[in-house]
Order: sequence, then structure tokens, then C-alpha cells
Amino acid sequence: MMDPRPGFVIGLPLLVLATLVGAQFGARAADAGGLTDVAGLKVGHHTLEERPTGCTVVLTGPDGAVAGVDIRGGAPGTREIALLDPVNHVQKAHAIVLSGGSAFGLDSATGVVRYLEENDIGYETRVARVPIVPAAILFDLGIGDKPHIRPGADCGYAAAKAATDGPVAEGSIGAGAGATVGKLGGSGRSMKAGIGTASITLPNGLVVAAMVAVNAVGDIIDPATGKVVAGTLGEDGKTLVDVRTLVRAGLRRRPRPRSGENTTIGVVATNANLTQVEAKKMAMMAHDGYARAISPSHLPSDGDLIFSLATGTFEGDADLTLVGALAAEAMADAIVRAATQATSLPGIPAARDLESESR
Repeated sequence: MMDPRPGFVIGLPLLVLATLVGAQFGARAADAGGLTDVAGLKVGHHTLEERPTGCTVVLTGPDGAVAGVDIRGGAPGTREIALLDPVNHVQKAHAIVLSGGSAFGLDSATGVVRYLEENDIGYETRVARVPIVPAAILFDLGIGDKPHIRPGADCGYAAAKAATDGPVAEGSIGAGAGATVGKLGGSGRSMKAGIGTASITLPNGLVVAAMVAVNAVGDIIDPATGKVVAGTLGEDGKTLVDVRTLVRAGLRRRPRPRSGENTTIGVVATNANLTQVEAKKMAMMAHDGYARAISPSHLPSDGDLIFSLATGTFEGDADLTLVGALAAEAMADAIVRAATQATSLPGIPAARDLESESR
């Protein structure tokens, strides 16, 4: 199928696609990269001191970036999502916000709007520039003993002010500060996760990257090995129970996840020139990364979603099939890093703790 734009082909031969994607594996093992490898994007975190929670902001620059979103979870918490429907007028976003704090955390976007307005960035109207700032949240109110502490407008403003195009900080920071995984074992059997990021750069200069805050009910699986790297702990608190075996056994006597408390929220970005319809398709394909690295994912009780951004600075030809496939690969890598880069909280160990005990 041919796209009407010169040089843009939808549908790459599978052999070529597999070769291009597969050639990236070794490079990513040595250097995972990050979302800011897409030129023009900046990332900032702010973590609250009173309780493990915070927010993470992606700034797209004065001109914005074509933005889309795809929601697969059954209990999402969002802001400005309808605006990203390709049938609607606005095509670009000036920032994306990921936040802890459940629905209260959506107020983080207000601070980002204020920051952008102060810097004269936004959608041009006759009387003012209006910043377009979609946002999504995860539930972390049960982490720590102060559920009344949650990210607000000040958190968003601070994260936006701190945003940089340098390497993205990972682990227990920003929106990932209170993120946990492996909750099918019940109280005391989960592990810490956080923020992770990764990127893939092709020889021709095409870049596809991902960043994600992982707060999942399931286990984190490394697709490269098929092994669980973080998730539900056994009764000894030191070994991992593979939830895939529990699922096949029918999850007997296991607690059901409560609505909205288990959510993975992320962003995929590329320097390719995409329409908003194509950006949404990239987000849809990136959800394959969730399915590869989180087991189970896309539950009725979670708010799993992925935002997508396309900056359009890549001057070569881009194939949507390849861009989407790379987005799924980068997302899976970012999810694994969200687990491996996290640090523990009291009573909630991280993957690095299990690794140190096994030595």
C-alpha cells in the first residue's frame, strides 16, 4: 500500500524489517539511550520528599510535536486525551505529563501549562498562546504512610523547569518514585519499579525512543531471555514467583487487583515526519512492548496507555511499519530498565537487591 507522500511506504517486506530491527539488538545492550535521543525533546523529573511520589514531564519545544495516544487499560486517569483524537483540530502537543498521585496527580499538568505560558509557548489564538499538555497518572497513594501527599501544580512546574535534553535519569524518580510491580501475591510480595527509557538509532539517522513509568500488577519479563527480572516474590521474600505459572494454574486464592491501582504509562517518540493518525498507530504498535515485557498487562483494573510524539526533523524516508516495530522494541527495553534501575523502599525490594543476594 502506497502513501500519497513521496518516499513514504506503508508496509515493509518482513525480511527487510526483521533485518533492520534485529541489527539494533547488540547496540542497545551496550547503550540503551533514552527519550532525549530524539532531538528537540527535553525531560524533567520532580520527586516529592514527604512521600515516594512525583511527576515527569516531556517538553516538545516551542513548535510542539505531532501527538497521539492509545489506551489499553480499563481504568485510565487522563487529561486532554480527547484533543489527541485525529478527527479533532489540534494536532500537536507542547508537553506530556506522567504523574503519580492517582487522579490528584493530574494537577501536575497545570504547573506545566503555567511554565509554558511564562515562556510564551502554546497554541496560537487571537488573544493568547494556549499550551497543549496531555497527562496521565498512576496510583501510588498506598506507598508510604501519607496518602494526602501527592504531586500538584508545583511538582509539574518544577519538573518542567528542570527539563533537559541530556541523559534521562531512571529508576525511583519522578512519576516512578512510588511505582511497584508484582502485586498478584498480595501484601508484602511486590517489588519496586520506576522510570525507564531506551532508544534505537538506525544508520540513516531515524530515531525511535521510549520512556515509561511502570506500576504494574504483573511481572517484568526480559524479552531477550524470557526471564522474570522483577515481580511477585515468593514467601521467603527473596525469590521470584513466575506469574505466568500462576495464571496457567487459575490464580487460585490470589487477590484481585483493585481498579486503577496498577498502571503503566509511557511515551514513544520519533524524529520521523508522521501525521497524527500515524502517530496514533505508532502508539498502538508500541503496546506490543508492554505485552512482551509485562505479564499480565492491559488489565480491566489498570490504566495502561502510551502517548506518541513525532518531531518531524528526520530528513529521510520513514516507513510506518518500521517505526512502529522499533517503538515496541524500545518500549520493551525501557520497561526492563524501569525495573533494573529502581531502588528499594522499606519492605519493597528492587531487582538489584535480589541480584546482590544471589552473588
